[in-house]
Formats: sequence, structure tokens, C-alpha cells
Amino acid sequence: MIAVLQRVQNASVRAGGRVVGEIGPGLLIFVGVKKEDGAAQAAALARKVTGLRIFNDDAGKMNLSAIDVQASLLVVSQFTLCADTSRGRRPSFDPAAPPEIAEKLYEQFVAELRKTALPVETGVFRAHMEVSLVNDGPVTFLCDSF
Repeated sequence: MIAVLQRVQNASVRAGGRVVGEIGPGLLIFVGVKKEDGAAQAAALARKVTGLRIFNDDAGKMNLSAIDVQASLLVVSQFTLCADTSRGRRPSFDPAAPPEIAEKLYEQFVAELRKTALPVETGVFRAHMEVSLVNDGPVTFLCDSF
């Protein structure tokens, strides 16, 4: 699994013309599921996302995790993160897991995040979505489950 984490002041996602998820200060997490991913990768990525020290402490150093600051999380599925862009001008989505498998692992990732008791909102899997955010920093990280 692969994720793009953006530390945000606020973020929201719309699908079908309505807001389906929104958060205040926290993390906007875009998640892609690859063919070789399984339950272990979903759990590992959730641990990494919630434990990564990317929030500022009182001295202004990135020294606190999402758990430490009780950050809100907004999770949005994004299969395009799995694209292979190494050849030509057309991305290949062959590395991405089929939707039926990806959805189960995406839901497992969300369930793992919810075990932390942090507030977790989501987009709608396989829907066309509009994501709005105010990036804080900006602070953006690319994470994988390996």
C-alpha cells in the first residue's frame, strides 16, 4: 500500500454533490492499494501513519505523532498512486489491485486507524470525488507499507 499524507488545517471530500467527510486539524491521507498488498500491509501502514512524528511540539520541531496530538484523519482512496509512469506518456495502472480486493484492504486500513480512537472520516470508494484542503506547512509525505 502507498499513501500520501498531508498535514492540514482542515480538509473535506465531496461525492455526489454532498460532503461525505470533513476534518479540522489533522491528516488528509490518500491511499492506493497494489496487487501484492494484503492485511499485513494495511495494518503496517496504519501504524506508520498514526505513529509518524510529523506534528510540531512546543519548540516547533516535528516530534509528535497523530496519536500524540489527537489529530483527525480523512482517508481518500486513490488508485492512481499505484500507477507506473516509468515508460511513455500514458500511466499504466497494472500495479494497482483490482477494485474488489482494493476496497477490502482500504476498509481494513480504515478499521485499523479507527482502533486508535482518533476521529476518522472517509471518502467514497470508486466514486468521483472533490477534495478540498488547507495544507499546514506545507507538510506532505509519501509512505508505503514496507
